[in-house]
Amino acid sequence: MARCSAVMKALIFLTFSLHLSSAVTHSLQYAFTAVTPGINFPEFIVVGQVDGQQFDYYDSKMRKMIPKTEWIQKINADDPDYWNRGTQIQQGTQETYKVDMDTLLHRFNQTAGVHTWQRMYGCELDDDGTTRGYSQFGYDGEDFISLDLKSLTWIARTRQALTTKNKWDKDPDMTVSRKNYLENICIEWLQKYVGYGRETLERKVPPTASVFQKHSSPELVCHATGFFPKTVMITWQKDKEDVHEDVELRETLPNQDGSFQKRSILTVSAEDLQKHTYTCVIQHSSLGEEKMVLEVPKGGGSGGALIGIIVGVVAVLLVLVAVVGGIMFWKKKNSGFKPVPPKPDSEKDSLTSTSSLESDSSSNNSSVSQGERRRGR
Repeated sequence: MARCSAVMKALIFLTFSLHLSSAVTHSLQYAFTAVTPGINFPEFIVVGQVDGQQFDYYDSKMRKMIPKTEWIQKINADDPDYWNRGTQIQQGTQETYKVDMDTLLHRFNQTAGVHTWQRMYGCELDDDGTTRGYSQFGYDGEDFISLDLKSLTWIARTRQALTTKNKWDKDPDMTVSRKNYLENICIEWLQKYVGYGRETLERKVPPTASVFQKHSSPELVCHATGFFPKTVMITWQKDKEDVHEDVELRETLPNQDGSFQKRSILTVSAEDLQKHTYTCVIQHSSLGEEKMVLEVPKGGGSGGALIGIIVGVVAVLLVLVAVVGGIMFWKKKNSGFKPVPPKPDSEKDSLTSTSSLESDSSSNNSSVSQGERRRGR
């Protein structure tokens, strides 16, 4: 149980809040996760998502790339070898990540325990044609290294990443290839995937919402669920004035039917709740210019505690489902982050030529892999 808890602690979800902004029309994202052996969990997992919806999946137990939505299977007519090629690529990547894990255990001077090595990259396309890309790595739930596309340099986010930064910064051709992939090739694949799944990906479903106060708690909860697309805005008002303090906006989570849910928590004293009128305001593209406004009942209402428990249980189950599905990312540190200053590459470790720490290869080729060029990866 303790070992599983360690995995859960490291695999904190940020998929649904990290790169998606309200102006984003579509996004393509890939996530790779390697876990040290010895627990009842795949040692290697790959997940692909379009607009936050998982469309393909691979893990080290099944050793096969499989479709996760109906619409992606339309690609079979255009590219009959798509899934076999993806399988071969990820089988090679799986071996690369084993080498990476050994390297990282050495760098962090670790010999036991559950550890995770993760990579996430992708691209976004806005309505006005603006594009963005990102590529980053994490170790044990913390940022490790990321690519700055403006300066074309790698940012070490921990001392142990400095060796990798120094090596990758000395290979500008690889970095330029990575930039080209993220800003061009990835966008091309994103547009192709959207073409296959447009009816599903561009549908608009309004949220169902509830607002309540948990019994014997100062927390007001506003919960929106069942909406699509993923972007939603939940805010609070006190006597029709916006409230920004003591607000905790939770991450957007997937529902089993492909829709999403999100909740916002406002901490308020019982005295203020009786004196003032609090409302939750929800904005979503399916509502057009309209807003969904829910008033918090005085005293929380008779069903407040029950609803809170149900929401909590559902959230826990969704986390477990997401972990099993391989949608696992490290928590982004958005406040006060400072990159580790560079220093001479004096550290020695067990890096090999096949390690993605050295070549930035997500497949069995260096730089932008053949798999990335062919499959949007």
